[in-house]
Amino acid sequence: MTRIFIDGDACPVKDEVLKVATRHELPVTIVANSWHRIDHYLVEQVVVAAGADAADDVIAERCESGDVVVTADIPLASRCLEKGGLAIDSRGRAFDPANIGMQLAMRELMRDLREQGAVTGGPAGFSKQDRSRFLDGLERLVQAARRR
Repeated sequence: MTRIFIDGDACPVKDEVLKVATRHELPVTIVANSWHRIDHYLVEQVVVAAGADAADDVIAERCESGDVVVTADIPLASRCLEKGGLAIDSRGRAFDPANIGMQLAMRELMRDLREQGAVTGGPAGFSKQDRSRFLDGLERLVQAARRR
């Protein structure tokens, strides 16, 4: 059965995930460093110790083929794709085997540029369009996962 995992500490689309999960009756696991005020019959919360990759490690360990992972963490998305999972970021951009290598390389390039001071800004603010793109992208990923 398809499950949805949320990399929960900085995820702005938890409510949208719950809408899609409820529509498809899919269990949701939120993995984070702190407890979230979400009381929903489909949701399991896993609180992990503070640490750079503690939540990522739990998600990558539990993710199985056909599961969907919501994360902005590109290395976590890569780990889940290797296990046959599907991954999407909060702006609705799906990660897949064809683009994950380029995304990992861009992540490293941007990290290097930030360390050199060449890039000082972050991503644009989260918009209603991003939320809409996410809902559409998640719905498509869930349907693809269920067809597997």
